[in-house]
Amino acid sequence: MFQIFSYYSFLISLSFLCLSRPSFPARILPDSSSTVITVDTHNTTTTWHEFTRFLDAGKGSQVSGMSELKKYFNRFGYLPIPDTNNFTDIFDKQFESAVIAYQTNLGLLVTGKLDSDTISTIVSPRCGVGDTKTHNSTFHVTKHFAYFYGKPRWARQAPVILTYAFSQNHMIDYIGLNDIKTVFKHAFSRWAQVIPVSFMEIEDYPSADIRIGFYHRDHGDGEPFDGALGVLAHAFSPENGRLHLDASETWALDFEKTKSRVAVDLESVATHEIGHVLGLAHSSVKEAVMYPSLSPGTKKVDLKIDDVKGVQALYGSNPNFTFSSLLASENSFNKGIGLRNTRPSKWTISLVVGILILFLCTK
Repeated sequence: MFQIFSYYSFLISLSFLCLSRPSFPARILPDSSSTVITVDTHNTTTTWHEFTRFLDAGKGSQVSGMSELKKYFNRFGYLPIPDTNNFTDIFDKQFESAVIAYQTNLGLLVTGKLDSDTISTIVSPRCGVGDTKTHNSTFHVTKHFAYFYGKPRWARQAPVILTYAFSQNHMIDYIGLNDIKTVFKHAFSRWAQVIPVSFMEIEDYPSADIRIGFYHRDHGDGEPFDGALGVLAHAFSPENGRLHLDASETWALDFEKTKSRVAVDLESVATHEIGHVLGLAHSSVKEAVMYPSLSPGTKKVDLKIDDVKGVQALYGSNPNFTFSSLLASENSFNKGIGLRNTRPSKWTISLVVGILILFLCTK
């Protein structure tokens, strides 16, 4: 009883104190109506970061350098090369359609304009595999996940065992080979848990089904890398088996140990690219492993329902896998943040009321 009386006495006293003080003019706050693009200049290639100047551009506008942005859209499958073989700086109807397709495929709000969310996604580091039809590949798209055209898969008799190996000549030297192998072993196991396919490492690189290596810039497969960030990695559809990572990235196993602002999680990218090797294209579900973008300092290794449904449509389900276990994993995070008691405590009330009174006192 004494505690409750003291608690409310404090609030009453504070109220009188505030009312007896001379009032001061309210502070002038900065205009919050302006749009801010949340992009770190250290997290993009120079060329991609320059795309931020096209913010809010829409049909009919003309901005110098927009032809470079059109090349980006062409690279990832949204815009064909014009008959003149040159892109213009005009935001025309065809480019508007490309922007709408991009926003639709990547789960963004469809506005047809280069709004802040669209620009932020464009300049984010991503996988080098295109999102839709390009000059040399096509995709079969479902509601969320997608496949390469024809739904190619590894056609092997059961039990399906795919071998993988690491290039002896194209690796990185600041992460030990054994650590890299452990990362990929974990990444392969995530897919093996949901489909009746197992993966086995071998030493014979040329004969392996899946061949893994780190490469700089132009490395002879028609898909050159672009230096740090930008395109992080790419892989080819079944049964090609090539999985290439950009050697210019700052690859990390543990963000606590790798403090770089541009560090990219190796296991996250490995898990994503293995999805391509198995036949999955990109998903429009942002939480999915097969979503094309991954920001530095982000770890995304757990398969989501969208990833699982997509790959199981190609290979069937692992007999030991159940969706209930996946749902339990996805929902486990909610248990840690769920409210154990929805009734607020008196000290919570006092904090809220105190803040409100202090706010009124400054008016």
